[in-house]
Amino acid sequence: MTPTHTFRSATLADAPLITVLVESAYRGDASRAGWTTEADFLHGRRTDVTEIEELLTSENGRFVLFEQDGVVGASCYIERQGSICYFGMFSVHPPLQGAGIGRLVIEEVERIARREWGSERIEMTVIDIREELIAWYERRGYVRTGRTKAFPYGDERFGLPQRDDLRFEYLVKDLDA
Repeated sequence: MTPTHTFRSATLADAPLITVLVESAYRGDASRAGWTTEADFLHGRRTDVTEIEELLTSENGRFVLFEQDGVVGASCYIERQGSICYFGMFSVHPPLQGAGIGRLVIEEVERIARREWGSERIEMTVIDIREELIAWYERRGYVRTGRTKAFPYGDERFGLPQRDDLRFEYLVKDLDA
C-alpha cells in the first residue's frame, strides 16, 4: 500500500511533539541521522515547549505539520509579515530526510503563502556556513540576498555556539501572483 500524506495546522496539543521533532532535527546525536544537523557547531537546545506554545498562539503564525499514515514526520513555522511569509524552524525527522518530504513541505508553504495569505515573497534565515542546506534551498528557487544578521551569542535560547563565525543570511523567493 502506498503511504499517504496530509498537511494540517498544529494545535497547542502538538507543542511537545513539535519540540521533540525540532530538537531531533537540529541538535544532539539523534540529529546526526539526517543531513540538517547543527550538532557540530551548536550544542544545547534549539527550542522548548514554551517557545513553541508562544508561536502557536501567535496571531499571524502557524506551524504546518506533515503527516504520513497518521505520523508527524515534519513541521515548520510560517508567519505572515505584511506581504512577506516568514519561514522557519523547518524540521524533518532525521531518518526520513532525503525522501522528498522537505520538498513537499516547501511546496505546501508556498501554496499557503501565495493562495491563502496573498504573500509576494517568502523569506527565511539560514546560518551562512550551512552551504549544503543553502544549496538545497537554491535548487528550490530561493536566492541568497547577501543580507545578514548577527548570531545571538550569549543567548542560550539559540544554543551554545562552538565557533565564533556564525551569522544568519536571508534567503528569499518571490512568489508569482
